[in-house]
Amino acid sequence: MSDPTALPTLPVTFRPGHTRAILLTAAAAIFLTLSGVALLLDGLGPGERMSFVVTGALIFWVLARLARVRVVADESGVTVVNIAGKRRLDWAEILQVNLRPGDPWVFLNLSDGTSLPALGIQPGIARKRAIADARALRALAEARSAVRPGADQG
Repeated sequence: MSDPTALPTLPVTFRPGHTRAILLTAAAAIFLTLSGVALLLDGLGPGERMSFVVTGALIFWVLARLARVRVVADESGVTVVNIAGKRRLDWAEILQVNLRPGDPWVFLNLSDGTSLPALGIQPGIARKRAIADARALRALAEARSAVRPGADQG
């Protein structure tokens, strides 16, 4: 068990580093391969060559969106950046930080009764790091909620 008093220094960013590196490397390799094929194939017209390059660019864009996920904690709250959007939360809005066995990523239980997936902490490739990151975010949320008056968690 880790030391409960050792909180990370704010601001702190949690992101799946290995997954990000793999996604961005694959994105660049696919884009360069498709662009190279477009240039090397004889008999292709300009439109056909452009379709190879555009397809490579679209694949790059999708993989880059997958690689951008992160959770940023600072003094005033948490910013969760997922594939399709970004959401800013005050510390008081976060009731619980969950990473149960089998979960693909951390879930934040919020004061409005909803649950927000935080894809920036995912145990896929680096399980131990994800567990440590989830514990750190949980400790931060508990510490920050406790210092606010009226932040009862019922």
